[in-house]
Amino acid sequence: MERKKVIVTESIAEEGLALLREELEVDFRDGISRAELLDIIDQYDALIVRSVTKVNEELVKRATKLKVVGRAGNGIDNIEVDACTRLGIVVANTPDSNTISAAEQTICLLLASARNTAWANDVLKGGTWDRSFFSGSELYGKTVGIIGLGRIGSMVATRLKSFNMKVIAYDPYISEERFERFGAERRSSLEELVRESDIISVHTPRNEETMHMLDEKMLSMAKKGVRIVNCARGGIVKETALLQGLENGNIASVGLDVYEKEPAINNPLFQFKNTVCTPHLGADTFEAQKRVGENIAEQVITALKGGIVPNVVNLPTLLGEELNYLRPYITLAEKMGNIYYQIAKTSVSRVEITYSGPISINETEMLTIGFLKGLLEPVVCEKVNYVNARLMAEERGIKLFETKEDQSPKRYKNLISVKIFNHDQQMELAGTLSRARDPLLVEINGLETETNLEGYVLIVENEDRPRVIGPVATALGDKGVNIAGMKVARRNKGDKAMMLINVDNKVEEEILDRLTKLDGVLGRPKLIHL
Repeated sequence: MERKKVIVTESIAEEGLALLREELEVDFRDGISRAELLDIIDQYDALIVRSVTKVNEELVKRATKLKVVGRAGNGIDNIEVDACTRLGIVVANTPDSNTISAAEQTICLLLASARNTAWANDVLKGGTWDRSFFSGSELYGKTVGIIGLGRIGSMVATRLKSFNMKVIAYDPYISEERFERFGAERRSSLEELVRESDIISVHTPRNEETMHMLDEKMLSMAKKGVRIVNCARGGIVKETALLQGLENGNIASVGLDVYEKEPAINNPLFQFKNTVCTPHLGADTFEAQKRVGENIAEQVITALKGGIVPNVVNLPTLLGEELNYLRPYITLAEKMGNIYYQIAKTSVSRVEITYSGPISINETEMLTIGFLKGLLEPVVCEKVNYVNARLMAEERGIKLFETKEDQSPKRYKNLISVKIFNHDQQMELAGTLSRARDPLLVEINGLETETNLEGYVLIVENEDRPRVIGPVATALGDKGVNIAGMKVARRNKGDKAMMLINVDNKVEEEILDRLTKLDGVLGRPKLIHL
């Protein structure tokens, strides 16, 4: 089989290149010109960049084979994500790769500034042994206000909890479940957080909304003696406001790794003994740079194999442990979606999805996208994947409604229930995982079953009476079709029933014709492949 090709246009760690070479044909072109890249991009299945290469609509329209763009780093300023999404191209980056390093740098600057470590170091190395200047402040029992409870902010929160600090956070875009998971109390406004905090730590991206969000007016609301740390992006905390607070004594200390203008040379904040400043070192550890290269290589390889990539920019974000937990549920939802058009031949107008049980406390958007991907795959000519499934559903006029319930209405701990509507009828499905975490269909149109959603499943509607099931099994056996499992579902004795038969191989049309003619079989059996 011909190996897929990836072009790497900027430098990444050698460990990442080595991983790529194990699976793919790698073309490493650090510093390639724009003109040359445009000429050859149609040869590649994947593209890996850092911050220089511009991945815009002009490029991706020429990239007729491109399936994934990998950004070796956190930002995506150089990538037009919408253009990639429209073409079904996965955009992945590596925000987790430097998460630990950035979180640890935050803690480092907080401790160093709270205990006057840098100042004491300079004085001692200058030849003076005098402890009288350097009395600091404990973290124990203090309130830390975290602005932005994303990857790094949540990691800082869990670490500061171990110092027995009270953790409060402001992030209007994060769910209540995430606040609970990381032991942070939600504050509904930035003003509320600033007023309560002994220490403020910033962990948001820099954009129009967040630029100078901590300015003179906002910091005037803070407690006298507040400590501020910024390892996120320069400019989120206004530097003139920090200068003012340090000069009037309202700010006890500042820890900075980022600045409004970088490189930061002769910044006026450097003159204060109670500021600890580093030159944007948040991601600059050996481990982080190695992880960046390895992680982007792994993500590109996974995407090219059609797998679920944790850090896809044009998909909902899932943390590693959350993705590991949800992955089999995503598979379940996708297989449930795949059932509809294999049974019905009418268009879908509306879909209602309900997540019940403990699963509902998780971010379920990826499950919904998985369902839509499975639903559309049998009927769309274009490439449908996790990236563009929701967009394709919207373009086809499918209205989507989602509900979450704390308790499952049935005997299963977790349940995904779906109602699929067309103009004059509906299909109802419910599914869960087996003890082995395999996908199970547990209800179809009100009929209870426990059918493994794997391989070929033959669906036979039949009269609920003796001498129907046996002839069906015999007819299959006579034609060499092996039955791996069978479930029979009915509502009441004597009602119409349904057989759901797992078979090891495809049931040909002539066999379906034969089954249709058997006494007690109602209509033509349907074969679905999952």
